[in-house]
Amino acid sequence: QVQLVESGGGLVPPGGSLRLSCAASGNIFSINTMGWYRQASGKQRELVATVGRDGSTNYADSVKDRFTISRDNAKNTVYLQMNSLKPEDTAVYYCNVQGRSYTMRRQEVWGQGTQVTVSS
Repeated sequence: QVQLVESGGGLVPPGGSLRLSCAASGNIFSINTMGWYRQASGKQRELVATVGRDGSTNYADSVKDRFTISRDNAKNTVYLQMNSLKPEDTAVYYCNVQGRSYTMRRQEVWGQGTQVTVSS
Protein backbone atom coordinates (compact mmCIF):
# COMPACT_ATOMS: atom_id res chain seq x y z
CA GLN A 1 0.00 0.00 0.00
CA VAL A 2 1.60 3.17 -1.27
CA GLN A 3 0.22 6.54 -0.33
CA LEU A 4 0.79 9.84 -2.08
CA VAL A 5 -0.01 12.90 -0.04
CA GLU A 6 -0.33 16.12 -2.01
CA SER A 7 -0.31 19.61 -0.62
CA GLY A 8 0.19 23.20 -1.67
CA GLY A 9 -2.80 23.94 -3.84
CA GLY A 10 -5.01 26.94 -3.40
CA LEU A 11 -6.33 30.17 -4.82
CA VAL A 12 -3.82 32.60 -6.28
CA PRO A 13 -4.14 35.71 -8.47
CA PRO A 14 -2.69 35.76 -11.99
CA GLY A 15 1.06 36.17 -11.90
CA GLY A 16 1.32 34.56 -8.50
CA SER A 17 3.19 31.48 -7.39
CA LEU A 18 2.47 28.20 -5.67
CA ARG A 19 4.55 25.19 -4.75
CA LEU A 20 3.00 21.76 -4.79
CA SER A 21 4.43 18.88 -2.83
CA CYS A 22 3.79 15.17 -3.08
CA ALA A 23 5.25 12.71 -0.61
CA ALA A 24 5.25 8.98 -1.26
CA SER A 25 5.23 6.50 1.58
CA GLY A 26 4.31 2.93 2.34
CA ASN A 27 5.01 -0.30 0.54
CA ILE A 28 7.39 0.75 -2.19
CA PHE A 29 10.98 -0.30 -2.74
CA SER A 30 12.15 2.23 -5.25
CA ILE A 31 10.79 5.13 -7.22
CA ASN A 32 11.66 5.73 -10.84
CA THR A 33 9.69 8.57 -12.38
CA MET A 34 7.69 11.17 -10.51
CA GLY A 35 5.42 13.63 -12.20
CA TRP A 36 2.53 16.00 -12.19
CA TYR A 37 -0.58 15.91 -14.31
CA ARG A 38 -3.53 18.24 -14.35
CA GLN A 39 -7.14 18.16 -15.38
CA ALA A 40 -9.15 21.29 -15.94
CA SER A 41 -12.91 21.25 -15.58
CA GLY A 42 -14.46 19.67 -18.63
CA LYS A 43 -11.12 18.77 -20.18
CA GLN A 44 -8.93 15.72 -20.34
CA ARG A 45 -5.98 15.09 -18.08
CA GLU A 46 -2.65 16.28 -19.41
CA LEU A 47 0.97 15.89 -18.46
CA VAL A 48 2.58 18.87 -16.80
CA ALA A 49 6.08 17.71 -15.92
CA THR A 50 8.08 14.65 -14.98
CA VAL A 51 11.39 14.09 -13.27
CA GLY A 52 13.49 10.95 -13.30
CA ARG A 53 15.48 9.63 -10.39
CA ASP A 54 18.61 11.07 -11.96
CA GLY A 55 17.04 14.52 -12.02
CA SER A 56 16.23 14.61 -15.71
CA THR A 57 13.09 16.61 -16.44
CA ASN A 58 10.41 16.91 -19.06
CA TYR A 59 7.86 19.70 -19.35
CA ALA A 60 4.75 20.42 -21.29
CA ASP A 61 5.30 23.33 -23.66
CA SER A 62 2.59 25.31 -21.93
CA VAL A 63 4.51 25.45 -18.64
CA LYS A 64 8.12 25.66 -19.79
CA ASP A 65 10.03 28.56 -18.25
CA ARG A 66 7.32 29.01 -15.63
CA PHE A 67 7.18 25.72 -13.73
CA THR A 68 10.03 23.78 -12.18
CA ILE A 69 9.79 20.17 -11.10
CA SER A 70 12.24 18.73 -8.60
CA ARG A 71 12.54 15.82 -6.22
CA ASP A 72 14.11 14.88 -2.94
CA ASN A 73 14.97 11.21 -3.18
CA ALA A 74 15.77 10.93 0.51
CA LYS A 75 12.22 12.02 1.32
CA ASN A 76 10.49 10.37 -1.66
CA THR A 77 8.98 13.74 -2.41
CA VAL A 78 8.37 15.58 -5.66
CA TYR A 79 7.74 19.29 -5.94
CA LEU A 80 6.27 21.57 -8.54
CA GLN A 81 7.20 25.21 -8.27
CA MET A 82 4.70 27.21 -10.28
CA ASN A 83 5.49 30.82 -11.11
CA SER A 84 3.78 33.39 -13.30
CA LEU A 85 0.54 31.52 -12.98
CA LYS A 86 -2.16 32.08 -15.56
CA PRO A 87 -5.90 31.49 -15.41
CA GLU A 88 -5.46 28.63 -17.87
CA ASP A 89 -3.34 26.85 -15.25
CA THR A 90 -6.49 26.37 -13.19
CA ALA A 91 -6.99 22.65 -12.72
CA VAL A 92 -6.81 19.77 -10.32
CA TYR A 93 -3.18 18.72 -10.14
CA TYR A 94 -2.40 15.06 -9.63
CA CYS A 95 0.87 13.57 -8.50
CA ASN A 96 2.02 10.38 -10.21
CA VAL A 97 4.72 8.01 -9.05
CA GLN A 98 6.14 5.04 -10.90
CA GLY A 99 8.39 2.55 -9.20
CA ARG A 100 8.81 -1.00 -8.02
CA SER A 101 7.48 -2.94 -5.08
CA TYR A 102 9.65 -5.02 -2.77
CA THR A 103 8.95 -7.96 -5.07
CA MET A 104 10.21 -5.89 -8.01
CA ARG A 105 6.78 -5.56 -9.57
CA ARG A 106 6.02 -2.29 -11.25
CA GLN A 107 3.83 0.12 -9.35
CA GLU A 108 2.02 3.23 -10.43
CA VAL A 109 0.25 5.37 -7.89
CA TRP A 110 -1.80 8.55 -8.19
CA GLY A 111 -2.31 11.21 -5.61
CA GLN A 112 -5.72 12.41 -4.54
CA GLY A 113 -5.41 15.67 -6.44
CA THR A 114 -5.08 19.23 -5.25
CA GLN A 115 -7.01 22.17 -6.65
CA VAL A 116 -5.12 25.10 -8.12
CA THR A 117 -7.25 28.09 -9.00
CA VAL A 118 -5.74 31.14 -10.68
CA SER A 119 -8.21 33.98 -10.54
CA SER A 120 -8.47 37.60 -9.55
